[in-house]
Amino acid sequence: MLQSMRKHARYFYVLFFIVILTFIFWGVGTVDKTGPAEIVAEVGKYKITKDDYWKKYDRVYRFYRDIYKDKFDEEMEKKLDLKGNVLDSLVDEKVLLIAAQEAGMTVSDEELQEAIKREPAFLKNGVFDKDVYLNRLRLNRLSPEMFEGVKRQELLMTKITRFIELSVDVTDTDMQTAQASGNEEVAKMLSQAILNDKQEKALKSYIEGYKKRIKIKVRKELIA
Repeated sequence: MLQSMRKHARYFYVLFFIVILTFIFWGVGTVDKTGPAEIVAEVGKYKITKDDYWKKYDRVYRFYRDIYKDKFDEEMEKKLDLKGNVLDSLVDEKVLLIAAQEAGMTVSDEELQEAIKREPAFLKNGVFDKDVYLNRLRLNRLSPEMFEGVKRQELLMTKITRFIELSVDVTDTDMQTAQASGNEEVAKMLSQAILNDKQEKALKSYIEGYKKRIKIKVRKELIA
């Protein structure tokens, strides 16, 4: 089981890009009124607060606890370096956001509205309901402008992530490796696994490379 946990750790940052950021949000834009003691990391113009961090940490912690139940104890949490990985993922998200903005990528109003209409939390009898939408936001003390701003950032990160992933593909050698099993179904699974691995590495490489162009300051002692 511990080996399985380590496997999850290797794909940690991928998890953070597929976790839906719905009602518990990390900050939008800069946090001008937040004191230095509350800032865990600065990524370019963006600031990540302790509140941002602990909200996401709680989501990820519950994710693993739900999978492994009582087996997910303090020792496993430390082996996964859960605290460090959560902080790294928040920094990576901001890096992707900056990269997308600098590349001139945008999310149109139409794309934003379509994404909101597909949110399960806003559906009633399978159809988007404006009253449900506004009530959900009100219950979470969010204005439509705040929610839509965060949703637009989420879509922008998804867009650049997809762009990076599409830059890689399986090669003929990869296909030969996958087909060596002689089983068509297994070959498809192996081919997809190879592609997923390449996409993961491409995304990570892109993020690490872009970090060299951005001023990043991290204060890990604030989450110790």
